[in-house]
Amino acid sequence: MSTTTLEHDTRVAKLIFASVYPHYITKVEKKGRTKAELNQVIEWLTGFSSEKIENLIQEKVTFKTFFEQATLNENAQLIKGVICGYRIEDITTPLTQQVRYLDKLVDELAKGRKMEKILRDSAAKK
Repeated sequence: MSTTTLEHDTRVAKLIFASVYPHYITKVEKKGRTKAELNQVIEWLTGFSSEKIENLIQEKVTFKTFFEQATLNENAQLIKGVICGYRIEDITTPLTQQVRYLDKLVDELAKGRKMEKILRDSAAKK
């Protein structure tokens, strides 16, 4: 089982979402995807509107606060695979797992995966 360490979990919790978000944008745009698609993926996972995402960026919230305010999509547990050397479904710390869900979705978007597949078929109707 590839679970995370306390140090790793603490570091992830303290990361500022606003400091990571520009890297997400760069990653997806480099592969021909858009900020709007990135926000759609974040909205699907968290239940946030685009305005709420912008507010959280302005407030410079940590990932801990970001996910405390989120309403995680009921299909989030369908996000599986390895990200940053950890198997997502084996991560036992809920916050770290949620951050890795987001990382995995951004990865899939950057790799050109179809939106219906990224959103686990449920929210592609938008």
